[in-house]
Amino acid sequence: MKRSFVKYLFSLLIFVSTYESVAQNSATATFTASVTIVEPITLQTTRNMNFADVDAQYGGQVTLNTDDSRTANGGAILKNSTSATAANLKVSGQNGYAYSVQIPEQNIKLSNGSTEIILKDFKTDIDTQTLDKDTQTIKVGATLELQPGLDPGIYSSSTPIAVVVSYN
Repeated sequence: MKRSFVKYLFSLLIFVSTYESVAQNSATATFTASVTIVEPITLQTTRNMNFADVDAQYGGQVTLNTDDSRTANGGAILKNSTSATAANLKVSGQNGYAYSVQIPEQNIKLSNGSTEIILKDFKTDIDTQTLDKDTQTIKVGATLELQPGLDPGIYSSSTPIAVVVSYN
């Protein structure tokens, strides 16, 4: 009986030591995965920038504000203003998401053949850059730098002027 008891005790020790080493060397956990796909951010031009008619015989500056109003400095004289418009861009995306707006920092050249005008100091009317509904309008204004004696005619940018929006 003593031998049986020793065998039993020995078997018990092997079982316990095997059980303890398995319990100490591994553990298992599970999890799930999910994703929310948000509405992509987009930007669309709904109205182009137009400074309307300006008498630039003596040079100067014309600023087109985001509310479509204009101011002249130097020798520039404002004429017909009914077609003066800031650029209007429609940003669309996920409601409640914040975004940033990048407007040109460099000067842009408007030309009428061989004569050029500088377009600079771009600005927007955005106070808050969070979509409070699915779409929002961004208005962009700028300033024209007019040299005296410019040739009459329509001056325009040779390539589109880029504005970029992106989620923060």
